[in-house]
Amino acid sequence: METRTLIAPLASAGRAGEIAARLTEAIHLGLISDGEQLPPEQEFAQQLGVAPMTLREAISVLRERGLVETRRGRHGGTFVRRSLDPPDEPDTERLRAMTAGALRDIADEQLAITGVAARLAAERATPRSVRRILAHVDQLAAAATRGARVTADSRFHIEVAIATRSERLVRREVLLQSETAGMLWLPHLAASDVAAIGREHHEIAAAVAAEDAEGAQEAAERHVRSNLRRLTSGYLELIEDALGA
Repeated sequence: METRTLIAPLASAGRAGEIAARLTEAIHLGLISDGEQLPPEQEFAQQLGVAPMTLREAISVLRERGLVETRRGRHGGTFVRRSLDPPDEPDTERLRAMTAGALRDIADEQLAITGVAARLAAERATPRSVRRILAHVDQLAAAATRGARVTADSRFHIEVAIATRSERLVRREVLLQSETAGMLWLPHLAASDVAAIGREHHEIAAAVAAEDAEGAQEAAERHVRSNLRRLTSGYLELIEDALGA
């Protein structure tokens, strides 16, 4: 499945700002690779379900943010320039603007999507899919920067969803990861949690590889609940810092 097709089209005509936000998240999650050329304008606009003018405005925003560059000439086009370590501030502000109830609602959706995806992956994954899932477990273990951890974490869950061979599940997982991964991997995340997330990923992957559908779902659901605790802890820390300022 080509990674650009994982970016879900907007339900309505959309605004340039929404497209820019969607593409920014896709770049930070590694769904669009550094140096990758974006499709021709007409084709990409059709894929995203927007007018070419809307896409053009969104690309202009990305260019201002330094996330893409446009090259002229025979081998020209628009190419991604992905930062190895995306800034903390947008995700910090997003988490600070949350409520405990909103975080719980996100976790409820993740229990439904991520848990079922793990179960179906255990039932449907090909050997190649299992290798890709395990590779992302290793990538998270080796990641040394926030950007690398965000990418490895989100891609692990997306690869599990891809293994289900359900495009709907994949699109929902992509949206969930774009919403939560950056907030999870903020600097306040404890070293013990960093190690625990790696172990939780390994547990899910091992169950998928063993074709243990029930075990994979249970491991994924435990992981979602643990991440809810981590996000809630980070949220409360930000609120306490704001009150103490």
